Amino acid sequence: MKEGIGRIIRAEQERYLERALPPRDPLLAEMEAVGGREDIPISDPEVGRLLEVLARASGARLIVEVGTAIGYGTLCLARGAPEARVISIDTDRERLARARAYLERGGVAERVELIEGKALEVLPHLPGPIDLAYVDAVKTEYRRYLDLLLPRVRVSGLLVFDNLLWKGHVAEPPEEDDANADALRAFNGYLLIHPQLRASLLPLGDGVGLATKTKPLVSEMGGPF
Repeated sequence: MKEGIGRIIRAEQERYLERALPPRDPLLAEMEAVGGREDIPISDPEVGRLLEVLARASGARLIVEVGTAIGYGTLCLARGAPEARVISIDTDRERLARARAYLERGGVAERVELIEGKALEVLPHLPGPIDLAYVDAVKTEYRRYLDLLLPRVRVSGLLVFDNLLWKGHVAEPPEEDDANADALRAFNGYLLIHPQLRASLLPLGDGVGLATKTKPLVSEMGGPF
């Protein structure tokens, strides 16, 4: 049990946690360098490692990712679940092409389907049941992503949402308006009290939401009744 506010996640603790991460293999290290140099929003290394752990521990067979970028999270998910099919959605054709090249180099491309399109339009047509869903895309659309994903996620399936603390702006709103922070603050409450989920917020990377589906929706049982 923590002893009080600010005892764990302080600057020196964050630096220690970053140092404690094992070195990434050359491909992931290259992708991290590209993401940093070109300001591409890839998953933090510690989040990528979490994705790999969750994919493996869940025995996932179907994984859906919303927000491919250059495929860093995609690669971590595919590596974690070597028997899984991974579907990843993004609107940026150029980044999807770069992701495909990285996934081919990583030896997982044959199990990954990259879909170009708006997630809100693609998600209603995806197959199920989904074992693991990872969301790292348009922050103002997170609630709608969850509403579309949830009927397709199996009971006991996992949902992971990145950037839920949004640069600290969710907890400490900046003086200027921040639509992303406002949307994520509202989403966090929705995620934590959702009647079909058991969820937690983790101070990992830029803030990670982790949830498991505990029961089916009424619509899945043939309702409304």
